Amino acid sequence: MASVKTAALALVLTATTTLLSLFQISSAAVYKVGDSAGWTTIGNVDYKMWAATKTFQVGDIIHFEYSSQFHNVMRVTHPMYKACNASAPLATYTTGNDSITITTRGHHFFFCGVPGHCQAGQKVDINVLHTTEMSPTPSVSAFPPPPSVPAAKVSGPSPNNAVSVKSLKSLLCKLALSIVVFTVFVSNAAA
Repeated sequence: MASVKTAALALVLTATTTLLSLFQISSAAVYKVGDSAGWTTIGNVDYKMWAATKTFQVGDIIHFEYSSQFHNVMRVTHPMYKACNASAPLATYTTGNDSITITTRGHHFFFCGVPGHCQAGQKVDINVLHTTEMSPTPSVSAFPPPPSVPAAKVSGPSPNNAVSVKSLKSLLCKLALSIVVFTVFVSNAAA
């Protein structure tokens, strides 16, 4: 009888650990740049303010949605960003539906390379702050060469719901802990 209880407890603990591990890996948020306006020069979107209201982390996905006939996305250095210099971007994205996974902390600078658009404010600084929380270390580059690799389409919650993923993770952690406590309580009560 005792070995059955021990086996059941081990099974519950293994399942709980596996569940928590899965949610640790999948806790990345998806942020659509500009929210419902997207990546545009229309409507005076303040991308600096947009980015300031977000807490970016390693593993998050930055999604640029725009008309590829009128815009693009260029990843650039800080001096290029400040000067709106599109002469030698680090990467250029042109699909109109570009998703970029952030794999490092620090600043990630993007702007539209169409003449006049960066100067009009179509640029964004994605700043991933250094935190004490451990982040996953992806093994692939954050910014693959875009001309030969089309960006993946993001089909998930809107970036405004990114916090709900974190809330779900917290809720599941509490549920898993409750299951463990309950199992221990039932095991001790039956003994």
